[in-house]
Amino acid sequence: MKQKIRVVGIITRGDEILLLKRTEGRVEASPTWELPTGKIAFGEQPEEAMARTIDENLKVSISKLDLSDAITFVALSGSSRFYNLYIIYNISIPEDAKIIPSDRYNQYKFVKINSDAMANMKVDDATLSVLSIEFSIGLSKAEIFNNTSAISSVESGYRNVANGATVYVDGSSKGNPGPSGVGYYIVDSEGKELKKGGEFIGFATSRVAEYYALKEGCEQAIALGLKSVRFVSDNLMAVNQMNGIYTIKNRDLFPMYNDIQELLKNFEAVAFVHTNREFNREADKQANLAIEKHFDENESVV
Repeated sequence: MKQKIRVVGIITRGDEILLLKRTEGRVEASPTWELPTGKIAFGEQPEEAMARTIDENLKVSISKLDLSDAITFVALSGSSRFYNLYIIYNISIPEDAKIIPSDRYNQYKFVKINSDAMANMKVDDATLSVLSIEFSIGLSKAEIFNNTSAISSVESGYRNVANGATVYVDGSSKGNPGPSGVGYYIVDSEGKELKKGGEFIGFATSRVAEYYALKEGCEQAIALGLKSVRFVSDNLMAVNQMNGIYTIKNRDLFPMYNDIQELLKNFEAVAFVHTNREFNREADKQANLAIEKHFDENESVV
């Protein structure tokens, strides 16, 4: 399977987001609107590629650049399948910055998500997926864009996780290393709970517990028959390693990482997304309940 790696910038003004219109459409397609997107040149770090992309295409300097997420999805182009890794950054530019689009783009707009203005714009498929994941976890694309014509064109030749289930996972270690548990919380595309639970995994480090949680989340999703899944974790290192941004150096993680890769073959589309701890409370709760339950059941054992 062919692989594409891109950096994507999210620039906001109030409740509006910046989109750019391509001067020319891609092969066999009319021009579309998209987030500022660029390739990573040989020897570049992702943040360097993002800064260069903004400079080349908008002619403005970045005042702040923060890593937001890294997502993966599979896109179909003709008879080829492309594995996409998109590294997403939140970008701040000076309020008085004058945007001057490059030859690649002929127009730009700040638009509000789920507005009439966006509903009338033909948004690039990859941008559609990024916006769906970044701004509307648990909502369908119809609810986000109110644009059934755009949605139909996406579904006809594009696989992504925007309408899939979400599996929240978390690992907990009391002592690091210490008694550990994993938790999961699974909801469908509308945010309806499908399943939740946890398991005591013994004595482990927090990092090992996070990988056990990812593995458990995969197994539970497979048991439910899910095919398009977004895995959400509050451990940025684990998410970046699963997305291939960072390599795994801890030998203890290799077996679990390999097991997860095998389990992922059961899905048609997956994404690994980082979230803040406060948005992962249910999975964290289930992991801690699993530890407490283990000791409650075995408190009389010497």
